[in-house]
Amino acid sequence: MNSPILMPLLALVFWSFVMEAWLYATRIPAVTRGKIVYDPRRPADEFHARLPPNVRWKADNYNNLMEQPTVFYAVALSLALLGAGAGVNAILAWAYVALRIAHSLIQALVNVLMPRFVVFIASSLVLLVLTVRAAMIVF
Repeated sequence: MNSPILMPLLALVFWSFVMEAWLYATRIPAVTRGKIVYDPRRPADEFHARLPPNVRWKADNYNNLMEQPTVFYAVALSLALLGAGAGVNAILAWAYVALRIAHSLIQALVNVLMPRFVVFIASSLVLLVLTVRAAMIVF
């Protein structure tokens, strides 16, 4: 099966790997410079609090990419299996991916709340539209 909606799906998967690499590329040097030792008996928040904020932002964003986008993956795969992964649905999927990448860059680079929130809400609305479109086919 080859469906156009699989391209944005895979693009977001690859973007998640980019963010994972970025988080380790900043976290490992920060841990080394700060001589931060992780103690598994202590709450993880204590470890994170010792990292500079701009280092934590990358990890926070990576965690965000493991949350709502999982719904996107399910909806995109559903649309692909339903034979409805082209046209408007593919365009919406690309819009979702572009918005999630923009969200990542805002969070990882400057972490300004309002622009990040606006982009998050926009991506959520796009995902909602994709979900409703899939539901209209199924039901």
